[in-house]
Amino acid sequence: MYNGCPSLKGHMMSLPFYQKLHEHYDRSYHSKDLHTTTSQYQQEKKRSAIYTHGSAAYSSRSSAAHRQESQALSQASASSSYQQQGSQAYSLRATEYSLGSGVGQKAAAAYDYGYSHGFTDSSLLLEDYSSKLSSKANRAKKSLLSGEEKENLPSDYMVPIFSGRQVHVSGITDTEEERIKEAAAYIAQRKLLASEEGITTAKQSTASKQSMVSKQSTSTLQQEKAVEKKSRKVAIREKAEHLSLRKTLEETEAYHKKLNEDSLLHAPEFNIKPRSHTVWEKESVKLHCSVSGWPEPRLTWYKNQVPINVHANPGKYIIESRYGMHTLQINACDFEDTAQYRASAMNVKGELSAYASVVVKRYKGEFDDTCFHARVSTLPLSFAVTPYGYASKFEIHFDDKFDVSFGREGETMSLGCRVVITPEIKHFQPEIQWYRNGAPVFPSKWVQTHWSGERATLTFSHLNKEDEGLYTIRVRMGEYYEQYSAYVFVRDADAEIEGAPASPLDVMCLDANKDYIIISWKQPAVDGGSPILGYFIDKCEVGTDTWSQCNDTPVKFARFPVTGLIEGRSYTFRVRAVNKNGIGLPSRVSEAVAALDPAEKARLKSRPSAPWTGQIIVTEEEPTEGIIPGPPTDLSVTEATRSYVVLSWKPPGQRGHEGIMYFVEKCEAETQNWQRVNTELPVKSPRFALFDLAEGKSYSFRVRCANSAGVGEPSEATEVTVVGDKLDIPKPPGKIIPSRNTETSVVVTWEESKDAKELVGYYIESSVVGSGTWEPCNNNPVKGPRFTCHGLVTGQSYIFRVRAVNAAGLSDYSQDSEAIEVKAAIATPSPPCDITCLESFHDSMVLGWKQPDKTGGAEISGYYVNYREVIDGIPGKWREANIKAVSDQAYKISNLKENMVYQFQVAAMNITGLGEFSAASTPFKCEEWTIAVPGPPHDLKYSEVRKTSLVLHWKPPVYSGRTPVTGYFVDLKEANAKDDQWRGLNKAAIKNKYLKVQGLKEGVSYVFRVRAINQAGVGKPSDLAGPVVAETRPGTKEVVVNVDDDGVISLNFECDQMSPKSEFIWSKDYISTEDSPRLEVESKGNKTKMTFKDLGMDDLGVYSCDVTDTDGIASSYLIDEEELKRLLALSQEHKFPTVPIKSELAVEILEKGQVRFWMQAEKLSGNAKVSYIFNDKEIFEGLKYKMHIDRNTGIIEMFMEKLQDEDEGTYTFQLQDGKATGHSTLVLIDDAYKKLQKEAEFQRQEWIRKQGPHFAEYLSWEVTSDCNVLLKCKVANIKKETNIVWYKDEREISVDEKHDFKDGICTLLITEFSKKDAGIYEVILKDDRGKDKSRLKLVDEAFKELMTEVCKTIALSATDLKIQSTAEGIRLYSFVPYYLDDLKVSWSQNGTAVKYTDRVKSGVTGEQIWLQINEPTPNDKGKYVMELFDGKTGHQKTVDLSGQAYDEAYAEFQRLKNACACRSRPSGGRPPRRGHYPGG
Repeated sequence: MYNGCPSLKGHMMSLPFYQKLHEHYDRSYHSKDLHTTTSQYQQEKKRSAIYTHGSAAYSSRSSAAHRQESQALSQASASSSYQQQGSQAYSLRATEYSLGSGVGQKAAAAYDYGYSHGFTDSSLLLEDYSSKLSSKANRAKKSLLSGEEKENLPSDYMVPIFSGRQVHVSGITDTEEERIKEAAAYIAQRKLLASEEGITTAKQSTASKQSMVSKQSTSTLQQEKAVEKKSRKVAIREKAEHLSLRKTLEETEAYHKKLNEDSLLHAPEFNIKPRSHTVWEKESVKLHCSVSGWPEPRLTWYKNQVPINVHANPGKYIIESRYGMHTLQINACDFEDTAQYRASAMNVKGELSAYASVVVKRYKGEFDDTCFHARVSTLPLSFAVTPYGYASKFEIHFDDKFDVSFGREGETMSLGCRVVITPEIKHFQPEIQWYRNGAPVFPSKWVQTHWSGERATLTFSHLNKEDEGLYTIRVRMGEYYEQYSAYVFVRDADAEIEGAPASPLDVMCLDANKDYIIISWKQPAVDGGSPILGYFIDKCEVGTDTWSQCNDTPVKFARFPVTGLIEGRSYTFRVRAVNKNGIGLPSRVSEAVAALDPAEKARLKSRPSAPWTGQIIVTEEEPTEGIIPGPPTDLSVTEATRSYVVLSWKPPGQRGHEGIMYFVEKCEAETQNWQRVNTELPVKSPRFALFDLAEGKSYSFRVRCANSAGVGEPSEATEVTVVGDKLDIPKPPGKIIPSRNTETSVVVTWEESKDAKELVGYYIESSVVGSGTWEPCNNNPVKGPRFTCHGLVTGQSYIFRVRAVNAAGLSDYSQDSEAIEVKAAIATPSPPCDITCLESFHDSMVLGWKQPDKTGGAEISGYYVNYREVIDGIPGKWREANIKAVSDQAYKISNLKENMVYQFQVAAMNITGLGEFSAASTPFKCEEWTIAVPGPPHDLKYSEVRKTSLVLHWKPPVYSGRTPVTGYFVDLKEANAKDDQWRGLNKAAIKNKYLKVQGLKEGVSYVFRVRAINQAGVGKPSDLAGPVVAETRPGTKEVVVNVDDDGVISLNFECDQMSPKSEFIWSKDYISTEDSPRLEVESKGNKTKMTFKDLGMDDLGVYSCDVTDTDGIASSYLIDEEELKRLLALSQEHKFPTVPIKSELAVEILEKGQVRFWMQAEKLSGNAKVSYIFNDKEIFEGLKYKMHIDRNTGIIEMFMEKLQDEDEGTYTFQLQDGKATGHSTLVLIDDAYKKLQKEAEFQRQEWIRKQGPHFAEYLSWEVTSDCNVLLKCKVANIKKETNIVWYKDEREISVDEKHDFKDGICTLLITEFSKKDAGIYEVILKDDRGKDKSRLKLVDEAFKELMTEVCKTIALSATDLKIQSTAEGIRLYSFVPYYLDDLKVSWSQNGTAVKYTDRVKSGVTGEQIWLQINEPTPNDKGKYVMELFDGKTGHQKTVDLSGQAYDEAYAEFQRLKNACACRSRPSGGRPPRRGHYPGG
């Protein structure tokens, strides 16, 4: 079969023997057509590729030019010795161009581009793809094939070894056409590894082809004008080949779509990242980066997350990309160029960004401008440069910070905080970096970062346990930075199978080569209640969504080599844990990894990317003749488990220039029986994983090298290796010690496991004392002997245990720790702040201050005050002002010197001891205050903080001025706003010492102040309260009003964050209600209830509940007059409840004439009861009445078979559901009852009628398009024996056709309907089950209506008016289906009714309606209208008898008239002939 095509024979014979035996390892060898397609694809690329930088340029020549050019190429190819291959190549190329294939068009366009720009030299246009191949070397006699294999191979078999490179794709593969092209390119490259076509081709043939290409390129214009003339036989043959190749291409394209896009695709990776720069103003700066990836990534530059547009600022930015190096040049920098710049690289595999900051220095003062151009600076490098000069320090603060967070797998989560930087510099953005457990976090498909200019956020689109850890945000400004950290916990997702283990985590690739990929993972903390039996590993080829399981039996070791991969393809992996209950959820998918040797992968990544030219460059290394490779060296067992053993070695030094393969052999200990492990498929990499070894047995291993010359000597055998896990499970940790931390967390420490190897980390579990249930504290193993367990319940006692984990498994649990109660660790309080003078006398002063920010976990028991004199600005020694602690946040210090200046400091105390003293206050002068206005209010506090509101409290000023305080004004501003941004909240002074501030913006930080007023005016403002962020904290609860079943009204509040010493404090209008006789308070645990004894107008006000010893937890409830009315009505309803009615009692008639009484309640309990009352007497279920209650829907029903006269009256349904009652009544008397009774009887008769044959639609009529009348009816419940009889005026009508009841329609057709057909029509259905009849009266008005419709249909069916010439004159006529006297006909000429005379006549002859004009005259010219009146509407037909129509008709009339006169002479003749003129 290969006689006519030696090249195909060469292809088949060059297939390596191991690929012949295992073709399933590469599906491309199954298709000869695919081989021809890809081979042709390579030839097209040799003739058309051009290597250019940047975007590929394509010419605009027509498709015809491409086809002619391809024909010329095929003719040149046909001149070679391979005639059949040339013809096939010609047909394939012609098909490619004619079908618009993406494989050939862009290559030809690139060639056209080179020709049109004058690149006639082949060295400029393309690289020589016809590699300089040597002739076949003489091989040594020694062979690596067995005798049986030699018999199946040709005698001249050789193993060709090639090295090749793939030109990278430019840009992103956007279309299916380009994906097919990339797949074809890869297949072609793989084909070359098994093909000898290039080796057997002579160098002279290659040179002749290149010269022919050059000649063809110079004569392209002549070829465009040439037209080839083909014979019919040649055309038919080529058409057949065209169709055959088109089918081949479609099959090949369908095959490509099933392939992976490209096994060598990989995501962008920065080889060189852009570097941050600090430059002077007016200088230029250039950022460089180099990025690799395949397809070649598309790179975009951003400034502060905004894409840079070079056209918006001409000359400002220059963006270049040359040979894989990307640059951004910023010219003439000014201070606005100070920003963060980002280079974003993207291709089909993903997106990666690299960041760099540019700081533009501005010199403050005089300087020599030449220093900038000379790039000389003598300034200290340690200075931080800002627009405000040198050595300015940035202060960085975090507001609205994220706290310890808890999430669940699969959920979304966002961490964020507001960053406040002072001084604020416009256009100078900070450098924001997030870290997880100290490692930087970069944007990916799992996590995204965002910086809005003042708020930094980190968003998780799909939480995984890998995301658990300590997250840190670091904000850097110049040389200064601050950071903040909090822990994120990720709980396991709910298991699909109850008791199944949780998903593993951190699935990654440890090692990858051509033969296998080693996958590792971390064991989960939750085993589902039973031990984990092992793990299943799944793989998925990149570009597909099909997962396949890699191991048949579960593996316990947390590492596994995956084999059976296709070289060059990329894969992702996931792991599932299994126990006796089932298989758990899969882990997060690993990153994609290619089945390539590391050296090959590094070579592909390091090669500079180039625009796609469709080239596949293949070179052959000159093999050394007859060299058999030597033995490998440094053979060792790198990993041994009970499931597999991994060997590694170094390639031999003596191996020639061609590639080598390896055979691995094993031998049981104490024997010399060596067995080859990989007999069918040689190993290509110097590493190999062995499976199916007997656990507990000992083995030695050795390796042989092989190439086309033969198999070399074996390496030195390894030491005896026992199959089993070399890595031991770690020992349990010891000495578990918990210690208090906060109100919801405990710090756990332990001694690390001894002699633990390859330790992954530790899992910590907690249990409430006495519960017996253990919960994981972390789902991602932590390293180190210390961990803070969050999310615990305050006041509960817990015990803890720890276990270690490595790849071999999890250790036993440690001993349980001692129990510890969860509460905050006690410490001394922090210093008080904002010391102010509230009132001053000639020998004493009253001071006020704010409570410390941190109370130390215990209630503050008092304060101590110190003071000192300040003379001429020099402070003296501190003296104690009080020996006994004061409980208030104000204190009067006596025995001071008048007109002396003093400073003060205050310290707070709790049960732990005395805290630190505050910083010295501002100096105050001791003198008598005589001012008229009041002093400042003090002790400002805020509570009930929500996202749009809060409540502000204060105490009145100690010094009220000369007159009493009459009210207060409250001001607020944003925390960072200037002092001129204060705004008042109340226009009129308020008397209350509290105010609920509303209308706040969520997330904004505010400060407040209060001023008192008396008759003299407004006094000095208080110290500031705040800053406080307007936000509703998670878990915030509100006061809830409740009305119980007895109508008792109460306010209820619940707090989940109480400490053991916390108490509930209720107040009305923020004044304690402890002694109120109208209220009763009951508190138990974390719940409290305040009950109103008799709610009335005296109880109007704001009721609030504060929880002491917490972080300001409080809530309030307003009872105004409207709310009071609502609560009293609700209380009345609860005291005397009613069953809510959804639908009142109603009645309806059912199909059989039954009567249904029904109503519906909103809801009914299982104990609901119903009483049925008729005319004040209760009725019960029996023969006459049927009752039913559906308690789920609340529907109550009563059925009656028939309504009789005695059933007229009043019906009532009475409901009782517990204490609640209800009723609904329906009155049925007089006309309402009679109507209902009549309808019920009608429905009953209708049901009886429908038991036999009956009419579904009664007799009716319609007028057909033929102007006939059709009587029709629709019948139902018919059988074969059913008879149908038609009657008119009680006389039976004989019907010729037999009725067919398939569609249920019975018809009677009356043709040419007229007055004689008037009458009463009746149709009767009857059989053994009964009969039914239907009557239709067609008399009087009904007949007139039908006749009108018939006349209308006849009029609409009339033909257009036509003109006919006769011997007497001209006739105008129209045909109708038939004529009725009821159809009135009138004629008009030019809008005037025609007057009928002996000369002008109108009439009807058969179906023709005509107007005869005898002896026509010019006065008869005009527009004639025939109107047909159907009784309601007129229908007109027109014809124009003027101009040429009249002349021709008149001439015909004269001719006929003369002819008739001749025939009427005495001599005799023929009778007159009428002429017909189809005018109009």
